[in-house]
Amino acid sequence: MSIDYTREISVIEGSPSFSAVNELIARPLDEKPDKKFYFALAITLSMLGTGAICLGITFWFGTGVWGLNNPVGWAFDIVNFVFWVGIGHAGTLISAILFLFRQKWRTGIARFAEGMTIFAVMTAGLFPLIHTGRPWLDGYLLPYPNQHHLWVNFTSPLLWDVFAVSTYFTVSFVFWYIGLMPDFANLRDRAKTKIKKIIYSIFSLGWRHSHRHWHHYEMIYLILAGFATPLVLSVHTIVSFDFAVSILPGWHTTIFPPYFVAGAVFSGFAMVQNVLIFIRKIFNMEHIITMDTLEKMNKIMLLTGSMVGYAYGMEFFIAWYGGNPIEFFVFVNRAFGDYAWSYWVMVSCNLLFPQLFWFKKIRTNIKAMFVIGVLVNVGMWFERFVIIVTTLSRDFLPSSWGFFTPTIFDLGILIGSFGLFFTLLLLFTKTLPVVSIAEVKAVLDHAQPKHHHGE
Repeated sequence: MSIDYTREISVIEGSPSFSAVNELIARPLDEKPDKKFYFALAITLSMLGTGAICLGITFWFGTGVWGLNNPVGWAFDIVNFVFWVGIGHAGTLISAILFLFRQKWRTGIARFAEGMTIFAVMTAGLFPLIHTGRPWLDGYLLPYPNQHHLWVNFTSPLLWDVFAVSTYFTVSFVFWYIGLMPDFANLRDRAKTKIKKIIYSIFSLGWRHSHRHWHHYEMIYLILAGFATPLVLSVHTIVSFDFAVSILPGWHTTIFPPYFVAGAVFSGFAMVQNVLIFIRKIFNMEHIITMDTLEKMNKIMLLTGSMVGYAYGMEFFIAWYGGNPIEFFVFVNRAFGDYAWSYWVMVSCNLLFPQLFWFKKIRTNIKAMFVIGVLVNVGMWFERFVIIVTTLSRDFLPSSWGFFTPTIFDLGILIGSFGLFFTLLLLFTKTLPVVSIAEVKAVLDHAQPKHHHGE
């Protein structure tokens, strides 16, 4: 009698051969874009062009063309910034944290999630720059010696954002690129044109699939995963300090850091899930990006969505328990004031609809999970809107209360941010492998020898 003690459930359906994995993942890079790709690219470029025109008008006339007023000095610009930074959290979580916990189900989605992190942070980084109203002076946000002897305010959380987001982007980009090196070498070896071979040779940095190269690769990948893991917690924690260190009622609360981190992971996973549903269908990767993987992502969304819902309830409890009438008024005003519609959109999309993931039929239904994922991102955008706009519109002095109404330029820049993000994603699918070839091969059933022990 013999028993296989090492047998595990495969995370890749069908156990394809190494050559089949190569061909499947590299095929989108070899094939010419079809009409559907150009149609999708035309839509995203149109959205990006709309945002660019609105930005150009903003730079020419100033931020007065936005709906900003007194007292709502922050609005769509900071809402969009916090939203896109949150979208970028899922990539690092999937790649780094799940890698450290040796979760093999991340294999089919890690590369694409990492790419989304890069593009989301790039999109987010634009908003603090345009928010200043004078983007040609944004160089002064960096602490470097200059002839004017100007130094940044190191005690400002807005400056902490500069350090946190730039560090997050740098580590995430290096982590992404290191993971691509074995795949660049693989593409180099199978390249059929001289130009492609030269390009892939340059980016593979002399990779030869040797034992020494793999040893160094695994060591540096583990180190970078260790660096990236605390960044998942620190970046959105520091973003939350933009609000939590203020004295405005509704903002100065210690629940903001964990609340923001949970919300960032929540929205990031929803965006990754939405896009991967299309990717697995278009590129016939259903057996690599499996239903089991999507179901696990939905479970994480259920967990983080419940944490966000708990934070909503705890905010009201703290406001009531603290006995501060001004603080309590802010939260009552959110739920029943002028912006009550946005608050209940937020609660419905972030708390109520994700609870459907308790049911396996919903978690494993493509159409249902896609709709819920879209609603989650809608809800998370409105969460940032509720936190920022409703709080600023009702400050300590009733005489200075105001109502924010977005202009066409606010909406155009929001549309342009989605255009930039999805344009970069489309270009990514045709220039780089969206799934890690090396990691998929490593988790195949026949990748490692099986040892049988008998008595």
